[in-house]
Amino acid sequence: MLWLGMVLAISFLEAPLKFRAPGITVPLGLGIGRIVFKALNTVETVLAALLVLACLVLAPGTAVWVWLGIAVVVLAVQLVVIRPPLTRRSNQVLAAGEDLPRSTVHYYYVGFEVVKVVALIGLAIVAAP
Repeated sequence: MLWLGMVLAISFLEAPLKFRAPGITVPLGLGIGRIVFKALNTVETVLAALLVLACLVLAPGTAVWVWLGIAVVVLAVQLVVIRPPLTRRSNQVLAAGEDLPRSTVHYYYVGFEVVKVVALIGLAIVAAP
């Protein structure tokens, strides 16, 4: 549930709201976002590893493994496939001050965040005593 709460708070509250704050420019918002999402992804990776380790020790039912597997695979795709193009794009904006249209890759990241939230809710339901 901690993982779920962090994703909801950062991805669905902090990220979109920061750009509405007075004085926040796109480059400033991207700079903040990169730091916040790097920290979030690091914590997510640690939590995912701890959950996998806990499941190896506790040997839960198949449903727990399925929901956890979905969440872990989604996180891996975000980190390995989706984040690199987003990082390259934000590098362009930050280095040159380029005003680029919103990347379609960003929508994939958000879509995967929704899938991850569903998977973490499913995991919480099936893992609850």
